[in-house]
Amino acid sequence: MLTSPSNALHSTPHFWPIRRSRFCRSRNFPRFHSGQTSGGGKLCSLSLLSARSGSSRFSVRALVRPDDSVVGDGTLAFPDHISVKIPFGNREILVESGLMGRQASSAVTVTDGETIVYTSVCLADVPSEPSDFLPLYVHYQERFSAVGRTSGGFFKREGRTKDHEVLICRLIDRPLRPTMPKGFYHETQILSWVLSYDGLHAPDALAVTSAGIAVALSEVPNSKAVAAVRVGLIGGEFIVNPTVKEMEESQLDLFLAGTDTAILTIEGYSNFLPEEMLVQAVKVGQDAVQATCTAIEALAKKHGKAKMLDAIRLPPPELYKHVKELAGEELTKALQIKSKIPRRKAISSLEEKVITILTEKGYVIDEEAFGTTEAQPDLLEDEDEDEEVVPEGEVDQGDVHIRPIPRKPIPLLFSEVDVKLVFKEVSSKILRRRIVEGGKRSDGRTLDGIRPINSRCGLLPRAHGSSLFTRGETQALAVVTLGDKQMAQRIDNLEGSDEYKRFYLQYTFPPSSVGEVGRIGAPSRREVGHGTLAERALETILPNDGDFPYTIRVESTITESNGSSSMASVCGGCLALQDAGVPVKCSVAGIAMGMVWDTKEFGGDGSPLILSDITGAEDASGDMDFKVAGNEDGVTAFQMDIKVGGITLEIMEKALIQAKAGRRHILAEMAKSSPPPMLSLSKYAPLIHVMKVHPSKVYFLIGSGGKKVKSIIEESGVEAIDMQDDGTVKIMANDVASLERAKSIISGLTMVPSVGDIYRNCEIKSMAPYGAFVEIAPGREGLCHISELSAEWLAKPEDAYKVGDRIDVKLIEVNEKGQLRLSVRALLPESETDKDSQKPPSTGDSTKDKGSPRKYVNPSSKDRASTGASKVASGDELVLKKKDVRRTSGGDKPTKSNSNEEERSSLVNGEATIS
Repeated sequence: MLTSPSNALHSTPHFWPIRRSRFCRSRNFPRFHSGQTSGGGKLCSLSLLSARSGSSRFSVRALVRPDDSVVGDGTLAFPDHISVKIPFGNREILVESGLMGRQASSAVTVTDGETIVYTSVCLADVPSEPSDFLPLYVHYQERFSAVGRTSGGFFKREGRTKDHEVLICRLIDRPLRPTMPKGFYHETQILSWVLSYDGLHAPDALAVTSAGIAVALSEVPNSKAVAAVRVGLIGGEFIVNPTVKEMEESQLDLFLAGTDTAILTIEGYSNFLPEEMLVQAVKVGQDAVQATCTAIEALAKKHGKAKMLDAIRLPPPELYKHVKELAGEELTKALQIKSKIPRRKAISSLEEKVITILTEKGYVIDEEAFGTTEAQPDLLEDEDEDEEVVPEGEVDQGDVHIRPIPRKPIPLLFSEVDVKLVFKEVSSKILRRRIVEGGKRSDGRTLDGIRPINSRCGLLPRAHGSSLFTRGETQALAVVTLGDKQMAQRIDNLEGSDEYKRFYLQYTFPPSSVGEVGRIGAPSRREVGHGTLAERALETILPNDGDFPYTIRVESTITESNGSSSMASVCGGCLALQDAGVPVKCSVAGIAMGMVWDTKEFGGDGSPLILSDITGAEDASGDMDFKVAGNEDGVTAFQMDIKVGGITLEIMEKALIQAKAGRRHILAEMAKSSPPPMLSLSKYAPLIHVMKVHPSKVYFLIGSGGKKVKSIIEESGVEAIDMQDDGTVKIMANDVASLERAKSIISGLTMVPSVGDIYRNCEIKSMAPYGAFVEIAPGREGLCHISELSAEWLAKPEDAYKVGDRIDVKLIEVNEKGQLRLSVRALLPESETDKDSQKPPSTGDSTKDKGSPRKYVNPSSKDRASTGASKVASGDELVLKKKDVRRTSGGDKPTKSNSNEEERSSLVNGEATIS
């Protein structure tokens, strides 16, 4: 605060204390205290910056803001701030609350190493309309500022949720949803942000645990605390919550979430891990989750808010009986219809009928059955009190006799939402009862029965690979496309922006697959999750990049759906890969398992029943959806969602064993595919050749601004050339001719020639007065001096050859600049080179002793400078050793070499091998 300039020069300025408004008493506006005033009130501290005596400077008095977190008596300004450590696998994590996000129902910050995840939970003040789906919304985001980067987009901020963020949203949602009570309709939103990432401690399991802590501390009436861990298999040992670096060597990636008593969700993939070892890994993870959940329960008991149990709204209990009376028999018959569409229409028609009765007409109770006759008073005068006779069926009420007179009952009306909820639950119970009592499912199968399977390959002639896999009323069309690195999927996440996926599967679930009308747009969270599961199941069987240097895209479109469409994508994708000629390690198949948890309610012995190859109705009405993919020996991918309080290890082991038998049956049916897969590359697929060059030659091949590699592509006609720093060069072409041409050019540019190498059938590319430039390999030329073109003396190179002629040459010198000097004379028979050479006509120098070194100066050095002196191996002067120099006679020209008996030098790994 500055004083008035007019007062500053003559008197001490006046300062007015800042008083707090009575509206600012909330804890969200903490006071800044520095000491007691005379009146006992605490005011903000004032600092006086007074001017020196005699100074004409302004006097300034400023307010100094003290530390927000500490008040005058040393207590914290955040009274609800808590900070505790809880176990998290083999280490501890720091949990803090009350410091950030204090207006939310709950907000926590969880720290593991230097990875920090912030999670908040908020609830709507007014409940939404009742429905059969809990209004829970989860949003997870990885802030690029967590690693000191910004996004690569134009707006430089986080935008649409990425696929891996969607997967973590699902990991947060799926274990929390079973712990929420039925009838809670307040919209609940969970926001989870990664604020800091150290590159070692993955944020996904930390985010799920953070969400479980936030929900436990909030007003949401959940039944159990939820936590999650990751389990890896490194060096034959199970490691809980391994670091990112350790996971690179792991044979298993198991994500497990649950409570202190049960497992709620598992998901992951492995390298053909046996079922027995997978159960052991789940046991290790469950023990770690139990320890974390116990600590969370203790924290919530001490610092958590009161739960909103009074907000739970359930349908009237009598409504279940009314719906069962109205639709019980017809619903039982409708559920026995085998085909999905007729069954759905029959159930929908029956549901509309029940809704109309219970919401519009009203339900009339049977008086005889329920005794709803109501007594009406009938006043009678007593003529003779001494001889009072009470008629049979009447009640003695003193002087007044009440005779029961039945009246018309009032119809009972219920809300449409309650009727729908109850109808769905009654349908589910009837379906469960039929399975438990009769051992038969809606389509007549036994508990471990598999629907009929049919598969075909090669449906699409122009696609690189295709298949149509049908299992019952579930059908998937899988299409494979092969390409180079340019087709790879770029990954932009916290790990780095230079990662590429050479294999990805994209899953599409159109509304037509279930006979409905719906919106077509961006992939839904369900589509992203199902596609990733199928992708992980197939990724294990693919060859490495060195054996099959293609980028592989699998597109799975669900054309029919009645349960387990993601596992149909696994089966169809495997057949399509084989049809595209991808050398897979083995075939894999997938199957979805279901469960009926409480069998005692329907007359069973209480032990859960496991169902193989579940349909859509069994998925919706059942208690488990357990998807398992793999071959006959082990598991490659798995995903389990529980809709009840959780399952035990014994149930999970039983489901895995039953799933293994189902996979073997499906694999046997896939082997009967007609027509079978081609097992070879399609003629429409691109050709990719991989070659190695010296790493120092990579930048030479690329050239300035990519000019060199672009010229190679243009000259050879290939589609693309990809080069890596380690010297790996990938050439993609649509035909063999252009591929071979590009190989030759690159080999010629990168080969390391040696003195003495012989090159056959080489083309003369250009002429100069001092010699000919010969292409010994595509893109690689050397100079054959005029004196080396023939054993006889030549006045000019055109006397012996012309441009386009092909000759055999020998490499006789490589100078310091890497320029090559070639010779034809060196390949001539010794009898020709030993002949005396005639002296050429000259006006100056004369020849000296025969056999002595002779310095030959090209008389056309000026012309040479204008026609290409840069191609001369050793400048304007060449020193030649000759035994004899003689003048040629007449037209005795050496004949051109046209020997084709030897093939051109073969180029292997960028070096020349001379035959």
